[in-house]
Amino acid sequence: MKILLISPTIDAEKRTNKGLMMPQLALYILEGLTPPWHEVKIVEEEAENINLDEPCDLVGISCMTANAPRAYELSREFRNRGKTVVLGGVHPSILPDEALLNSDCVVTGEAEGVWEEVLRDFQNKRLKRNYHNPLPDLGKYVPKDFRKIIKKRLFNLIPIITTRGCPYNCDFCCVTNLFGKNIRHIPIENVVRDIRESGSKNFMFLDDNIIGHPKYAKELFKALKPLKIKWVGQSSVSLLVRDTELMRLAADSGCVGLFFGLESVSVDQLKTMHKAIKEIEKLEDGLKKIKKMGILIHASMVFGFDNDTLDVFRETVSFLIKNKVSTASFNILTPYPGTKTHDDLKNANRLLTTDWKYYDHNTVVFHPEKMTPYELQAGKTNAKKKFYSRTSIAKRLFGNLYSPFIYLLTNYGHRKQVKVEKKRIARLKTELFSGNGHEKGMCGLSMPNGNGNGTAVGAHLDVKPSFMD
Repeated sequence: MKILLISPTIDAEKRTNKGLMMPQLALYILEGLTPPWHEVKIVEEEAENINLDEPCDLVGISCMTANAPRAYELSREFRNRGKTVVLGGVHPSILPDEALLNSDCVVTGEAEGVWEEVLRDFQNKRLKRNYHNPLPDLGKYVPKDFRKIIKKRLFNLIPIITTRGCPYNCDFCCVTNLFGKNIRHIPIENVVRDIRESGSKNFMFLDDNIIGHPKYAKELFKALKPLKIKWVGQSSVSLLVRDTELMRLAADSGCVGLFFGLESVSVDQLKTMHKAIKEIEKLEDGLKKIKKMGILIHASMVFGFDNDTLDVFRETVSFLIKNKVSTASFNILTPYPGTKTHDDLKNANRLLTTDWKYYDHNTVVFHPEKMTPYELQAGKTNAKKKFYSRTSIAKRLFGNLYSPFIYLLTNYGHRKQVKVEKKRIARLKTELFSGNGHEKGMCGLSMPNGNGNGTAVGAHLDVKPSFMD
């Protein structure tokens, strides 16, 4: 049997800069779960075009919220050609009924313990509409074809996953809903095997919090040290700085950079998000300790919380430059379905659209509390522009001299994206903030139609394991 696995882009007419594309893993895990007598082809639409007439028996599409409309479009095209389509990923897992309107079958949650059953049922012509395994076994090793995974991405990073689940329950995140609060582990020997078999020396750990279970993380880092690799990952600031041994083991194991979801530098907002580090002084001290270990810091900031005023953009950039943060991403608060933020804004009638293609953490899709949608959109773009200005890069360089090449290369890449964003906001002003909407705080986005979907519905970085994004 021939199986086609697809990761769609958000917009078929546009592509992400390949140098800044995040590595994917989900579809390659699916391939590893597929019995060897089947033939599998993987297509990442960000990197290559999709042949709608590809000879295949079964099509599997994994999508997030922002690329769900494109996934649905592709599904309809394949089904019109007589193909059977299975949808999976975060968005179909959160809204399975919507996904079933656009597919033959939906896999909700993780694929382990499910995917082989899907294939057997399909071959026996008894495919069910929905498959779900609430607590799959992560102990079995899943082989991966790392030759396929390596594409033209920044530093050719190989994606690795070690844990699933998150003990935190952030209002704007659905990870806990998908994977649960309990952190589950992939055996360390399987992680080491992946690293050895990849033949690479550069890796990205896709865990939502690689140190979420400190005891496991310490054993993992000890196992990584003899491999002499370089790696980046995502971590909690508070957990890391409280455990000096953990921080040292991470650095010794080859950690060169960590992604931290700081979200906000507003003390009031940190309290609202139940963050362990609530005072800015403690946060600054924590960042200094991490930098002393020679670890580059990527801070993820979010704008649009109800406590945010127009001052938040200036305050955030000033904080990041003052603390010589290596790189940062500037995001718009996005009310993804399945989150408390979505439910709260929906109940308050503050959502502007359910056209999922705009749910990309870069576009305003709700009424902010203390500014207009256009002010939020422009403020985010201008903050990124200032942070990646030549002056800012030069100031922050003196706090990142322990890894100047990576620092300059990554800042250069982000600086190029600023130009793209400036062009994008000019388009959005016409496309989304039409007329005087930006002055009134109203967006010209499509509103839900009678069937509960947006008019275009019919969519870290693929960073989640199995049949998830």
